[in-house]
Amino acid sequence: MLKIGVISDTHLPSRFPYLPKIILEKLEGVDLILHAGDWEELFFLPELKKLADVIGVHGNMDSWEVKKVLPPKRVITLEKVKIGITHGSGAPWGIKERVKKVFEEDLENINVIVFGHTHHALMEWDDEIFFFNPGSPTDRFFTDKNTIGYLYIDGNKVWGEIIPIDLNLGGIK
Repeated sequence: MLKIGVISDTHLPSRFPYLPKIILEKLEGVDLILHAGDWEELFFLPELKKLADVIGVHGNMDSWEVKKVLPPKRVITLEKVKIGITHGSGAPWGIKERVKKVFEEDLENINVIVFGHTHHALMEWDDEIFFFNPGSPTDRFFTDKNTIGYLYIDGNKVWGEIIPIDLNLGGIK
């Protein structure tokens, strides 16, 4: 079984000058880290890579340097599960339809769509696709709590978990 740490909308350094220690602690022991965009800058990527391999995409708030290095979408296969990763765009309402459209040419093969943008955590099955948004670990725009997520994959089975992040407990280095 794979345990995948999923984060998005870290917004560093505008929301925090560094990646809070509690986020690193929550990602310890994962097999892979997915980042669904709005990094802003990549200065904390080496910290994540110390924990596990990192696969990411860029978001709408990312710097030109981030957009030069990371694509707007990716499709990966882990065990027997095909995962589409993108950031998302527009208003929170209707975002599932918009992120689904990003993968329309390969949609019949996609099992999971990981996205961000709304800062609001979501786990929802729709049309045999598992939509997974880990929320934001550092920002509370559109939500009242900070979160990350875990995806679990066992063969062709996939499920998720949303993990609350309390920046007051261990957020300071």
